[in-house]
Amino acid sequence: MPTSSFIILAVIASTAALYLGRELLAPVVLALVFTALLRPLVKALGRIKVPPPVSATLIVVGVLGLLGTGVALLAGPVQQWVQHAPETFAAARTKIEQLRKPVQKVTQAVEKVQQEVSGNAGPAQAQEGGSAPGNSKVSGFLARIFGTTTAILSGGLQVLVLVFLLLATGDLYHRKVTAVMPRQAKGSREATMDDAESVVRHYLVVTAVINVAQGIAVGLVMHLIGLPNPLLWGLMTFAFEFLPYLGGVFMMILLTVSAFATFDSIGRVLLAPGAYLAITTIQNNAVSPFAYGNRLKLNPVVVLLATLVGWFLWGVVGAFVAIPVLAATKVFADHADPQSGLAEVLGE
Repeated sequence: MPTSSFIILAVIASTAALYLGRELLAPVVLALVFTALLRPLVKALGRIKVPPPVSATLIVVGVLGLLGTGVALLAGPVQQWVQHAPETFAAARTKIEQLRKPVQKVTQAVEKVQQEVSGNAGPAQAQEGGSAPGNSKVSGFLARIFGTTTAILSGGLQVLVLVFLLLATGDLYHRKVTAVMPRQAKGSREATMDDAESVVRHYLVVTAVINVAQGIAVGLVMHLIGLPNPLLWGLMTFAFEFLPYLGGVFMMILLTVSAFATFDSIGRVLLAPGAYLAITTIQNNAVSPFAYGNRLKLNPVVVLLATLVGWFLWGVVGAFVAIPVLAATKVFADHADPQSGLAEVLGE
C-alpha cells in the first residue's frame, strides 16, 4: 500500500481516537497547558526551599481564590444577562423578521411569476411560515457554545487535580518525558522540553494581557454607544479571544443580536459589531505581531485549520489548546529536524 494511504489512514485513526477519547484526553491536555504556565512559580518557590507539594497547594489555592473573586464580582452582570437573554433574542428575532419582510415579498413575487409561467403551485406557500427553522438553528448555535462551556466548568475539578499532581511531583513529569523522547538534532532533550513549555507560557501570558486590554476597550466602547452590560461584554471579549478566529465570530454574533434588541436604527445596530471588528483588526495587525515577537511564528492557515478541527473534536477546549499544541509541536519539530516537512508546514 502506498505511503500516502498509510498517512491518510493514520490521520483518520488519530482523529477518531481524539474524538472518542475527548472526555479523557481533553482534561489532560488542558492540564498540561496550565502546568507549563504555572511551573515557573514552583521553581521560584523551590529556590527558597519550599517543597513542590507545598508550592502546588499554595498555587492551586491562589488560583481558586482568583477564580472565586472573579465569579463573585461578575455574578450580578452574568445573572442579569442570563435572565434577560430570552427577551433579548426574542426582540432581536422580531426586528430581524421585520427587515426580512421586504425581501420575502420580492421572493414571493418572483416565485408567483415562475408559477404562472411553469404552471406549478405550492413553493411560495411553503415559504410563508419559514421562521421556525432559523430560530432552531440559532438555539442550536447557542447550545453549542454555552453547552460546551458548561461541560468545561463541570470538568474543572478534574483539570485542577491533574495540575496539582503535575506541579506537586516537581520535575518528575519533565524527566519522564525527556527520557522517552528521541534524540534531538538541535540541542538537548531537556532544552527542547524547556523551549516547548516556554513558548506555551509566553503565548498564554501575552494573550491574556492583550485580551485584558481589548476587553477594557470593548467594554468602554459598548458603554459609550449605549449597549447594556458593558462590563459583561468586556469579560466575554477577554474569554472568547482565547479562541482564535472563532471567538471573534461568536462576539460579533452576540453583539449583533443584542444591538438588534436594544436599538431601532440600523446604523446604531451595526455600530456595536462594527466597533468590535475595528478593535479586533487593530489588535491583530498592530498589537499582536509586536507583542508575540519572533517566539510564535506559526502558519496562519494551519492555525485556522487546527482551531476548527479542535472545535469540532473537543469544543471550546479544543479551540483553546489549538495554538499551544501547535506551538509546542513546532518546537519539537524544529529541534528534531529543522529541515523537516512538519517544521516547514507549521512555520510562518
